[in-house]
Amino acid sequence: MSETPMSAFPLGEAPTDNSTVEVTSPAETPVDQTRTGRNLDWEQARRVAYDAGTPLANQTVPLSEALGQTLAEPVTALQAIPHYASSAMDGWAVNGNPPWQLVSHAPKEEHPWSRPAPHRDSGAGPLTLGEATFILTGGVVPEGATGILRMEHGAVRGDSLDRNSRARPDEPRPQEHIRPAGEEAPQGSETIPANVTLNPAQIALAAVCGYDNLPVLRAPRVSLLLTGDEVIEAGLPEPGQVRDTFGPQLPGLVQMMGGHVDTSGRAKDDLDDVVAAISAEALDELSLARASGDVLITTGGTGSSSADHIRRALETLEAEFIIDGIAMRPGHPTLLARLQDGRFLVGLPGNPLAAMMAMLTVVGPLLAGLRGAPFPETDEVTVGEAFEELPGRSRVVPYRLESGRAVAATHQRSGMLRGLASADGVMVVPASGCVAGDRLPALRLPWIS
Repeated sequence: MSETPMSAFPLGEAPTDNSTVEVTSPAETPVDQTRTGRNLDWEQARRVAYDAGTPLANQTVPLSEALGQTLAEPVTALQAIPHYASSAMDGWAVNGNPPWQLVSHAPKEEHPWSRPAPHRDSGAGPLTLGEATFILTGGVVPEGATGILRMEHGAVRGDSLDRNSRARPDEPRPQEHIRPAGEEAPQGSETIPANVTLNPAQIALAAVCGYDNLPVLRAPRVSLLLTGDEVIEAGLPEPGQVRDTFGPQLPGLVQMMGGHVDTSGRAKDDLDDVVAAISAEALDELSLARASGDVLITTGGTGSSSADHIRRALETLEAEFIIDGIAMRPGHPTLLARLQDGRFLVGLPGNPLAAMMAMLTVVGPLLAGLRGAPFPETDEVTVGEAFEELPGRSRVVPYRLESGRAVAATHQRSGMLRGLASADGVMVVPASGCVAGDRLPALRLPWIS
């Protein structure tokens, strides 16, 4: 353990307490980036994680289950919307100028009170010049109709219809109160693009377009494997113990990123136990669900000490290392591997902030790739302070916006969460450092809209 160099902090800043921060000595720092997947730079790691995730097959769900899901294919109008010319008012469809002769082409036996009610009856036959027929809002406009005289503006005397005193002298104007067929969308036109998160209005529109079901991106099935004998799940920890920060928050965060957590279990800090949990032989319901998932996320144990077993377990299981460390702080010992059965394993560092940065850097892009969603591009922010260089590593820094500029949040060491809890986003400071006013890439936090 050595004290953090001043270059790890913004210019003019230093730790405000007497604690020290663990740094990697030159002998421990992987520098061979020619080896595939080893010590990747931050942006390369995001792209590699995304590209590894071959899209899963889409699934089809009924409209009632589509809310909040991601649309896999565009919705097109299966017929013109509306699919027939309809009336925007209750009243009469008319042809020409008044007075009009009232007619009805609907079969008389269907209307014992001599008032055609069904919406389609108004379109049962054409209107000739000087004729009118009763029509409801949404009713079929008959062939030959030149407009709709609204109910409040008509006067009926026997079989004759005329304007009343409330009507304009020219009412109805040509095509007034007639909704043309295809006014909203011609047949075959795209009404909802792919890759949108479906809201209630879009689901209603899909129904209008003629859909009963929608193709949506399947949420990757995720299992959690939590490690750490020192971790307790409730109550106040004793010296040498820590509270579980992963179990309460990872299922929700995975869901925000487009996945679904099927199972969550815990493994002892023992190599054989970790190997058995990762291999997930279908011995019980929990291991069966874990073995049939798409992604396994582990917490802690990704380092190289005798107490860290994830890396050695992966080697024992002959897994393919896709990402073996990322040149970033915090979160350097992040792993992404492909197991022999095709599942992905993401090894998160044990420190809470480091693990969250790994989630944003690796898990987010991986789940997007598996869903067939677009690559999650970064935003840009203007940094409000200078950072010295940190050779060989980018810094992922929770920030708050002050006067439109990104300023590093407080409490941002790898084991701290207060800074991230109040952050507006995460900016990425390059290894070369930056000066105030530079534009830096930034990641949106999934819980901030």
